[in-house]
Amino acid sequence: MNLKILIKFVQNLIMITTKKIVTLVTLFISTWFNAQEIVTDRPDQTESSITVEKGALQIESGVNFENSNNHAIKSIVGPSTLVRYGISNGIELRFVSQYESTKIELIGSSVDYSGFNDLEIGTKVQLFKKENKNIEIAFLSHLILPTAKTNLTTSNFGVINKLAISHVISNKIGLGYNIGYDLIEKQSALTYSLAFGIALSETIGFYIEPYGSWGESNIFENNFDIGFTYLLNNNFQLDVSYGKGLNNDMEYVSAGFSWKIPKFLTKK
Repeated sequence: MNLKILIKFVQNLIMITTKKIVTLVTLFISTWFNAQEIVTDRPDQTESSITVEKGALQIESGVNFENSNNHAIKSIVGPSTLVRYGISNGIELRFVSQYESTKIELIGSSVDYSGFNDLEIGTKVQLFKKENKNIEIAFLSHLILPTAKTNLTTSNFGVINKLAISHVISNKIGLGYNIGYDLIEKQSALTYSLAFGIALSETIGFYIEPYGSWGESNIFENNFDIGFTYLLNNNFQLDVSYGKGLNNDMEYVSAGFSWKIPKFLTKK
C-alpha cells in the first residue's frame, strides 16, 4: 500500500466515523460506561497533559466561524475532527482532519475555495504523572501530510510539536500551558498558550487563555480566547468558545463536542 492510498484510507475512515457519531450520539446519550471523567484537547488552544487510557477512543469535533482582515476573509472550518486512541497507558495515537470553506473579498471580485485541509497524524506521550503531585507533563507531535488541494495545502510535509504542562491549583482551579515549535511550509515558529480553567459547578467549566506565536518574520502574534464546557456525563462534553486577535485582526466563534468510548475494540 503506497502513501497516497494510506492517507486516503485514513481520511475516509475519519469522515465515516464522524458521520456515524452524529447519527449515534442521540442513541447513546443516556448510556455510559463507568470511567474516568473525560479530559479533552478542545475547545482551548492548550493541549492537555493527559492521554486517553489504553483501549479508549476519543473523538473531539466542532465547527469554527472565523473572519480576519476587517472581514475580508471569512472561513467556516468544520467539521474539524481529532481522533485519539490509547495504544497503552500514557501513549495515544492522534488523527486530525478538517473541512474548510473560505471566501476572500478582493477589490471588485472575490475568491472562494473549499475542501479538506492537510491530514495530520501524530502521537502524545505522557512524560510525568505521579499521585500526590500537582504537575503533569506530556509531549505531543503531529506530522502534516500534504494531502489537500491547491489553496488548502502546505505543499510540503510539516511538523507540530508541543510540550504540555498542567498544574492542579485546587479541586476547582487548574492551569495548563504549552510551549511549541512548528515547521510549516518551510517556515519555523515558536508557539505558546496558557489556559486558566475554573470549575463553576460539577458540570460547567470556564477557561480564559492567551496564546500566540513568534515566527521567522519576527512578528509576535498574540490572541486570546474564552470558553465554556458542559459535561453531560463522564464520557460526553459540549463546548462553546470565542477568540480574538490582540495585535491582529482575527475573530472566531466555535461550538463542538467530545465523546469518549472507554472500551473501543476491546473485550469486556
